[in-house]
Amino acid sequence: MTSTISAYTDKIKEMSMLSLICSCFYTQPHPNSLYQYGDLEVKGLNKRASGQSFEVILKDPDQSGDKSQHQLLPSPPRREVSLEELQTRLEAADERRKSQEALLLKQLAEKREHEQEVLYRAREENIIFSKTTEEKLTQKMEVNQENREAHLNALKQRLREKAIHAAEVRRNKQLQADLSG
Repeated sequence: MTSTISAYTDKIKEMSMLSLICSCFYTQPHPNSLYQYGDLEVKGLNKRASGQSFEVILKDPDQSGDKSQHQLLPSPPRREVSLEELQTRLEAADERRKSQEALLLKQLAEKREHEQEVLYRAREENIIFSKTTEEKLTQKMEVNQENREAHLNALKQRLREKAIHAAEVRRNKQLQADLSG
């Protein structure tokens, strides 16, 4: 008895709430087939918490009871195509192919022209950058040369002043030595 109750509780846990409610209203067993239409039948195989799998069965047309659904529709009558019509179709297809080729060649030429313009602009910018960089560099070098010359001149001037001052100091010492002696 307890094993039957535990089996029922396990079964209830596996069933969804909708299935549980439906089983209360419809006490007849549920048929194995979920959906059936013409020669198509869908059966549910496994139903678990992780998902549900189905089996789709297609019946052989000879075995199905509905013969009216499986009759083929007659194909529309083919009209005869003349040689002239074939020739005009071929010419039209050739014209379309030629126009597509011309369009493709035009697009490729435009793309190539654009690439050349981009390269030309890049070269121009590179030349301008090189010139401005060269001008700045020469200007800096000139300024550095002027600063160096001004610094050297200032050093020479200080050396002259020191030499003059040293000569005066020597002369004053000589004069003092001559006066004292």
